[in-house]
Amino acid sequence: MTLARTLLHPAAKPVLFVLGLLPFAWLFYGAATDHLGANPAEYLSRSTGDWTLRFLCLTLAVTPVRVVAALPTLARFRRMLGLFTYFYVFLHFLAWAWFDQGLDPTEMGKDIAKRPFILVGFAAFVLLTPLAATSFNRAVKALGARRWQALHKLVYVIAGLGILHFFWMRAGKNNFAEVFVYAAILAVLLGWRVSEFLRKRRSGGRMPAGATGPRPSR
Repeated sequence: MTLARTLLHPAAKPVLFVLGLLPFAWLFYGAATDHLGANPAEYLSRSTGDWTLRFLCLTLAVTPVRVVAALPTLARFRRMLGLFTYFYVFLHFLAWAWFDQGLDPTEMGKDIAKRPFILVGFAAFVLLTPLAATSFNRAVKALGARRWQALHKLVYVIAGLGILHFFWMRAGKNNFAEVFVYAAILAVLLGWRVSEFLRKRRSGGRMPAGATGPRPSR
């Protein structure tokens, strides 16, 4: 069975769904059995943040891999990956709001105003919310393809804010190794997008090989 046929198999999406939930299942199990170390709240916050960046990178990688490898069927997984990105960023936000701020809106507002890395992370979460909410076919029809595409280009702003949030968070311990890895991955993906945009303009607006029209979601 070829890779393209495997990606079209009815079980492909359920398998991806299960794989996407595995980090959550591990964190839930670890919390329930007290296996998250001396500071479970910090572990949950950092782990959900890490998984947000991982799923964001996977989501943004779908189109380049689809085009370069001529695998248009990959596009059918982009929406699920994008929604998993939002799922884990919501858990990341919830961990901060619950464990650090006791779900107190006043304290949350003070922390956002006081600490730049919290402000940047919160801004990324807010911007990602409409992308998740409009990741369905009805939203594409309601907004129209052009407006939908313009809205979902915010994902690159969100990616930049996410990296900046991560950088400032690690600055206190002067530990930037993982930050540079994620930054490099996102820079490559963004660079590919820019090069494809320029190539498309030079070719008179024709779609690149393996590409298709607008699809729900990032």
